[in-house]
Amino acid sequence: MRIASIFAVGGLALTAAACGEAPKDDNNAGSGAKKFSACMVTDVGGIDDKSFNTSAWKGLQEAKAANDNIDIKFVASKAEADYEPNLTQFVNQKCNFILAVGGLMANATKKIATANPKQEFGIVDSNSELDNIYPMQFDTAQAAFQAGYLAAGMSKSGKVGTYGGLPIPPVTIFMDGFVDGVAYYNQTKGKNVQALGWNKQTQKGSFTNDFAKQDEGKKVSDALVAQGADIIMPVAGGSGLGTTAAAKASGGKYSTIWVDVDGCESTPDCSAIVTTVVKNIPDAVKEAVVKAAAGDKLPAKPGFVGTLANNGVSLAPYHDFEGKVPAELKAEIDKIKADIAAGTITVTSRAQPTK
Repeated sequence: MRIASIFAVGGLALTAAACGEAPKDDNNAGSGAKKFSACMVTDVGGIDDKSFNTSAWKGLQEAKAANDNIDIKFVASKAEADYEPNLTQFVNQKCNFILAVGGLMANATKKIATANPKQEFGIVDSNSELDNIYPMQFDTAQAAFQAGYLAAGMSKSGKVGTYGGLPIPPVTIFMDGFVDGVAYYNQTKGKNVQALGWNKQTQKGSFTNDFAKQDEGKKVSDALVAQGADIIMPVAGGSGLGTTAAAKASGGKYSTIWVDVDGCESTPDCSAIVTTVVKNIPDAVKEAVVKAAAGDKLPAKPGFVGTLANNGVSLAPYHDFEGKVPAELKAEIDKIKADIAAGTITVTSRAQPTK
């Protein structure tokens, strides 16, 4: 991925990508302690997708920082056909904990975990319901609901948009929450802001069919802008960088809402990003790996489900838009968070995590 600015995690990741293994520290050299190996298989978006793969790797790095007896490494999947062999190679290397990143890896992970019942696995954005796979899922519809309300409140054209990488649950859950947040804004304000790119009822909408190609992201968002959208939320991994870059180049004609990792920390396009629907993958992964390294059993049921209430999902700071978002709208967004956490507002999606 050609990007002008790469933050620290991405920099480390790129260094590691050449050999598929993370840089190793020798902090524990000579101590005689047996290392706990945590091994990660990325989805096809790659380690430097500025999204869920990057987030999961950051979690492993933070686990190692918390316990230098933990060894970490990753292998990047170039295509879906790589999932099974990549997982299998880590089984053969006798990794203590193998992390699969992304819902697309669910079937491959379930197959390899079934064949290796004594091997401990973890997976982000899926629940295979096997005892040796610890699921880490996120109810991102909750924070995306806030984002939809925010977008509706900030829109000058009365039209906002969203699109995805693929029509899979970890993607459509964001889109469901977003359009419902727009609808809630219309309901409470007596407005008629349109949400383009996704129909929650039919579960049909706009997709790049890719999580890496920036030109595909730009192509989809260009179509939404042509229809009048002035705020767009891509849920497409690295493909979405095509949208943020184009929004930045538009000189304020339109702006974006990023997802997964705070876009102002992970992309060079902060000036075009109102906020980010954050999926707190790093903390979930860190906690799982640190516990596993301490010998704790990771319960497949209930696993982990991130919500607004437990800070598993959230809205990032407004950064460059801090002075542009009206104080009244900020207060309404905060109230929505409290109401969702308290159960006063119920956010639903067909793609919500199973518990």
